[in-house]
Order: sequence, then structure tokens, then C-alpha cells
Amino acid sequence: MDAATLEAAIVAKGNEIRELKAAKADVTAQVADLKKLKADYKFAAGHEFGASAAAAAPKEKQLTKKELRILEKQKAAEAAAAIKTDSADPSKFGDAPLIQSRELPTKTFVDVANIDKSLAGQSFWVRGYLQNCRAKPKIAFLIVRQGAFTIQAVVTESADVSKALIKYASDIPRESVVDVFVTVIVPVNPITGTTQHDAELSVAKIFTISKALPVLPLQVEDASRSDTLVFAEGSDYVEVGLDTRLDNRVLDLRTPANQAIMRIQSGVGQLFREFLYSKGFVEIHTPKLLGGASEGGANCFSFGYFGESAVLAQSPQLHKQMACACAGLEKVFEIGPVFRAENSLTARHLCEFTGLDLEMAIKEHYSEHPFEPLKYRNPTLVLKFDEAVAMLQEAGIDQDLLEDLSNSYDFMIRGQEILSGAQRVHDPALLVKRMESLGVPETELQTYVDAFKFGALPHAGGGVGLERVVMLFLGLGNIRKASMFPRDP
Repeated sequence: MDAATLEAAIVAKGNEIRELKAAKADVTAQVADLKKLKADYKFAAGHEFGASAAAAAPKEKQLTKKELRILEKQKAAEAAAAIKTDSADPSKFGDAPLIQSRELPTKTFVDVANIDKSLAGQSFWVRGYLQNCRAKPKIAFLIVRQGAFTIQAVVTESADVSKALIKYASDIPRESVVDVFVTVIVPVNPITGTTQHDAELSVAKIFTISKALPVLPLQVEDASRSDTLVFAEGSDYVEVGLDTRLDNRVLDLRTPANQAIMRIQSGVGQLFREFLYSKGFVEIHTPKLLGGASEGGANCFSFGYFGESAVLAQSPQLHKQMACACAGLEKVFEIGPVFRAENSLTARHLCEFTGLDLEMAIKEHYSEHPFEPLKYRNPTLVLKFDEAVAMLQEAGIDQDLLEDLSNSYDFMIRGQEILSGAQRVHDPALLVKRMESLGVPETELQTYVDAFKFGALPHAGGGVGLERVVMLFLGLGNIRKASMFPRDP
């Protein structure tokens, strides 16, 4: 149709809408038709409907109060119709159906960590936790978090983004999992409240994949703040206590600090494993259900095992020795759980922790496998054994030079033990003698003792506590912070 015909149709449609509104009838379909006619008119005439008339008129007609009220109602009806129409469009926003791997993937996702200004203008999907949302009438600012990385996403009202979409986004509970279809834009000024500073996301679509509870036991944003900020003079920030964090550990683990701690813990295990692999070690997996104490100690968790008594292994000591010295593997290591029934409610003890254990055969002396010297930031005091004994004797302590002497050692970080190790006894007769002196019946460890009667290699080894290494290396102050799900008395 030409512009004149469209103009007449627009006027007629407007009159129809007014009559329907007067009758309190639904005008949704008519408003949609009116918008379509106006869009066609703009294309045909080259300007908005009514623009040329307004330009030609020397003076605008002043509307009466009644006409203004009618106009306001008309605009409200058009807006409501637009929201209703947009709300019915499931392609823009809403609660996504349960993902059950029924369809092959068609969407392109990009991780938050990889988004920067180099992707400006590109469009794709992002999935993450909705950390925060600040909504205004025509705009909403979202913080989307994935792992330890956060980015700002902006939902702005436009021809493609309705108020209904903005309202939906602002009503999503915090920490819900969302998918957002976005276009990367470069902000005028760097974003200071997120890890991604030089890029933000313009949201066109948003869907909730997994909805969180409306009220959470803790807010990740509160738990993410440093003690420096929380306890600063005049601070209004909320402190999230350790008990609250541990009672709601999965939420606490979402904070950037805990994301980093868990990744560092993973890195320690990876370095341990890779280094020993490079030295020819074999990774083994020893049993954790034992018929007796794993080292003859009393600090074991005991339980019934099909009518018999059993314990949880407090160390892989016996089996790693058997694998190394008696089974011929010579160099072995294990990363696995260790159980200690120690009723010690301290900042450095756990009833279950991860042990990094190793054992290897030696020829004549444990020093035949020298390691790269440690590098010290500050000068470190090194005492020889006889010098240390002399110091004790000078202090009035009755200490003999050869008393309680063994080929053993401990590693310390920040004054606390992280590793203990020693050269092992590989003579079965001496093993039995030591067991008798400790009151351990030979029958409890018969399989272990018998293994050394078949010929055993001289060997040595040690065990590292993974959580202690992480705690002391990072200066966390409490071992529970270095454990994903800490187990204590």
C-alpha cells in the first residue's frame, strides 16, 4: 500500500482501538496491527507517522485534560500489549526445560574467563551463576560468574528487549544458573567490580537453567569479601563466619578465594604426581579396609566387617612397603584418603585427609638420590644432630647422643609438620622384635611380616599431608579451609 492508504488505515485502526478500550475489551491484537501499519508507513513515506504533519504545523494543538488522559491510557494499553506479546515468546526468556541430553548441541558457548575486548561485536551464549542483579525501569545490570571469573551483563530496553524481559531477569533468584545470549561490547570505562574489566555483555536472551532458593543461608557476594574489607573501620559489610561457611560448603566454595584454594590443592597433587612419574615411580592404590591396625596404632576407626573386626587405614604404609620392597615395583606412590581417629579439635587436625605417599628402594644409603637444593628467601638456620644434642645438654636436658636415634626426618612449613618419613626396616626378625616391644601381636600384621620373609629390598619413604601443605603454604590459619568437605571430631 502507498503512504496515503496506510495513513487512512492507521487512523481507522486507532479509532477501532479507542472504541474497544471504551468497551473495556482486549486490544492486544489491534495494537499489534497498529504497530505493523505504522512500520509499513515509515517504510513507504520515509518518516514516522505524523512526523511531516508536525513539522508543517506552525503550532501544536494543545490537548485537553480529557484527551491527555485518553492518550496516557492508550500508551499504557500499548505497553501492556507489548509486554503480553513478548511474554508469550519463549525464544527470548523464561525457565528452560530440564536438560536431559535429548538433543545434539547447537549453541555456541564461551567461558567467562576467555571474554575480553578482542571479542567485541561477537555474539554467543554464556552460562554461569547469577551473582547479582541491579534493576531499574529500563535497564538491569547482572553479574554472571563462572568459576573464579565474573563479568557484567547489561539488559537494556529496546525494540528487541522488552520490559518483561528486564523484569524476568531482575526476579531470578541470586545464584541461579542462567544461560544468556549476548553480544560483547567494550565499555567506555573499565569495569571495576568484575574480573573481566575490558568487556561487558549486552543481553538479548536469558533463560534460567536451575533456579536457586529465593533466600539463601549465605550470599556468595558477602562470603567473597576479604577480612580487610569486612573489618575495616566504618564497614557495613556482613561477616560470614567459618561455621556458616562449612555448614553451607557448596555455596562457600563458589567464592573466588575458595575456587583458587581448590585449584591450588589440585595443582599440588598434579606436581607431586608428574614429578614422581618423571622419576620412574608407579602409582598404586592400596586398600583402605584393613583387618587390623594399618601401623599397629590405636588411632584407627574400627567397625564390623561381615562378623569380623576391621579398621579404616590410617596410612598406606604397610602396603606401599610391600609393593615397593617385596613385590619388586621399587618406586611407588599414592594419592589417597587417610583416616585418623584423633579427637583433636584444632586448626591443624582432620579425621580424614589426603595423603601424598611415596616409597622407593635404595642400594646402600638414602642420600644416593640427591635432590635439587631448596632456595630460601631468608637465611635459614641449619643444625647438625650432634650440635643440637650439645645445645640440649648445655640447657640442662639429659640427652644422650645415641638415645632414640633413627634414620627419620620431618619437613616443616611455617613451623608445622607437613611430612614425616624414614628408612624402613626390611629384616623380618627385626620387624617382629619391634612389634613385640610395642605390644602388637604378630598375628595382626601376619601378611605384612610374611611378605618380608620372601626377600625384601632396602627402602625408605615418607608421607605428606596435602591439606596441611596448602594451608601452610597459603597461610590460611585453619586446615578446614584447605579441605573441600572437612571431616573433624
